[in-house]
Amino acid sequence: MTVFRDKSLTIALAIVCAMAATQDARPMNAAPGMDTVSHLQDFPVIEFRRYTTAAGQRKNFVSFFDAYFPEAFEQLGAIVFGQFLERDHPNGFTWLRGYKDMSARPIVCSAFYYGPLWKEHKAKVNAILPDSDNVMLLRPLRPDTAIGVLPAVDPVAEPNGAGGIVVAQIFPLKKGAEADFARRAEPEFKHYGIDGVHAAGILVSLDAANNFPQLPIRTDGPWLVWLGIVENETVLHRLQAALQQTGQTLAGSGQLNGVAEVIVMDPTPRSRMRWTMVNSAPR
Repeated sequence: MTVFRDKSLTIALAIVCAMAATQDARPMNAAPGMDTVSHLQDFPVIEFRRYTTAAGQRKNFVSFFDAYFPEAFEQLGAIVFGQFLERDHPNGFTWLRGYKDMSARPIVCSAFYYGPLWKEHKAKVNAILPDSDNVMLLRPLRPDTAIGVLPAVDPVAEPNGAGGIVVAQIFPLKKGAEADFARRAEPEFKHYGIDGVHAAGILVSLDAANNFPQLPIRTDGPWLVWLGIVENETVLHRLQAALQQTGQTLAGSGQLNGVAEVIVMDPTPRSRMRWTMVNSAPR
């Protein structure tokens, strides 16, 4: 009987080893696949966070953010979709954080902002972050316009970090115009279907009370936001012409509460949202 158990154990171990070998067949220098983030989808409550860093300190803030914070939120059940440097604002830093639902937001934020990681680093980070209150609370226009979670930057396969360009077009809307404006806007967004442009999401304001008031949320909405990932500067030039034309067309709707804003951003080295992974993205 003992011999039989030993043989059974040997066979079982051989099967496990064979399965492990199959699962690890991906070369070490291969880019991460979408299968690695299948458990990290569906974060429909989104904060579009635009920070102002102290003059000359944005590079240092990026170093702190990339090193400490993305995985901290992931461990708490939230996600950092991506983080970026605004080109037209030398002190502008933008990032997008997602939650499973509104009830998860105060739980995640309490765990983080009263937790050990933030306690260790907040004094140094806050010293170079004079303004962090420009935050829009958003949701996908529809499930098929949600932001997909891309795999984290692989330090082995992507030694140069995240690449590409991220563009956001923000439309400030008159209250009550959200649904009709979205119907007008979506056909216009088809003009952005240029080779080298990946539509990353269409978001609208989420009408919900701030359930973690320690972190302010803007109340001057609503908004509609188009997000895209762009391959390179040549493609960006073509896209900007389409963005300008669409902005002018939609301004004639009479439903805007101000001028549409286009934000051109460079991903930080560890931003999930980047061009490298576009061909693997579920869109």
